[in-house]
Amino acid sequence: MFIKLYAETPSQKYIRKVVEILENGGLVIYPTDSVYAIGCDINKPKALEKLAYLKGANPNNPDFSFIFSDIAQIAEYTPPLDKAIFKLLKHNLPGPFTFILLSNHKVPRLFKGRKKTIGARIPDCNITLEIVRALGRPILSTSIHDEDEVVDYITDPELIYEKYKNLADIVIDGGYGNNVASTVVDCTGEEPVIVRQGIGELII
Repeated sequence: MFIKLYAETPSQKYIRKVVEILENGGLVIYPTDSVYAIGCDINKPKALEKLAYLKGANPNNPDFSFIFSDIAQIAEYTPPLDKAIFKLLKHNLPGPFTFILLSNHKVPRLFKGRKKTIGARIPDCNITLEIVRALGRPILSTSIHDEDEVVDYITDPELIYEKYKNLADIVIDGGYGNNVASTVVDCTGEEPVIVRQGIGELII
């Protein structure tokens, strides 16, 4: 299925349809504030396995991001955030950042006890945030790559649909995506460390 959503006023009918697909274990391709991503409901192990297989990742410890609706939701999956980390998140989210954080007891249960960290994202993209709010829990997500050696990411949603229509249950056209991924910041040590500089310029 291929649908068009507008960031300013995303159709609630289509948002409910996307949530229904996620709740039924489907894979959804959607826009973010950086590149297009493919994701599933974190509570659907079969969908997680399918997503991991698609990316050639270990389903027990995949290098995927958690897409959250707000910082309060992030805090449900991490130990208590100290003031410095909370301030960092507050200053930069929503935005094109992935923050690597220690996970709490909730996360290992989702990944058979082997995942000790999460990559937390709150994209500055109303379509994505509306979906996560309506779902009521995070989406497990990974970026859509291009096989071209020159271009890292596919930016045209119609081309994404042509490539993934037999793999994803729904592709959302939210306009052209970016071709630069999020900035990744590791917050598991004493000081935050940028491990990948992407589209986001970190505010300390």
